[in-house]
Amino acid sequence: MSGRDTLDQQLLEAHAREEATPLSPVGDPTADPVDALQPLLHARAAVLRSEPLPSVVVGELIAITDDGATPLVLYPGQPGTAALRARAVLDLHGAHIGAQVTLMFENGDAALPIVTGVLRPAAGWPLADRPDQVQLDSDGQRMLVSAKKELTLRCGKASITLTEAGKVLIQGSYVSSRSTGVNRIKGGSVQLN
Repeated sequence: MSGRDTLDQQLLEAHAREEATPLSPVGDPTADPVDALQPLLHARAAVLRSEPLPSVVVGELIAITDDGATPLVLYPGQPGTAALRARAVLDLHGAHIGAQVTLMFENGDAALPIVTGVLRPAAGWPLADRPDQVQLDSDGQRMLVSAKKELTLRCGKASITLTEAGKVLIQGSYVSSRSTGVNRIKGGSVQLN
């Protein structure tokens, strides 16, 4: 007998017990309304206790996709080895990637995880000892990336580095500067070769 058949059978038995138990008439002023509900409450409680709820599982946040909307998680005993798309009840951001997260499952389905929390590391998160983080701010019209000491954008042999001192360093095997308007170079001094 499947779990669904067992549940149906339990509901039928509870209904039969309810009909067999004489209920106080609604119009009877001496009837206690709580007594009238007792058979129904006991029948429902028996049905609910027969199905265990899934427990909390600790997994790992691997990535966040879809512009920060969809977390990808891994957890012990999951179906397959690929990271699973999850939903979250809290705002997750880049600093959470690699952290342990608590997971529950929609309708008890192991393929539908929901991130319910982020576990703190055993050592905690002391702000003074943490390395400086790159901050990203985007409003849909512009994007601002900031760092305290230095920010480097790198691809292969090419890089653009911005420093705290105000230097902009552009390096590459080929650097091209083009403009449909004026291409101006200004500085305290301009050196070529």
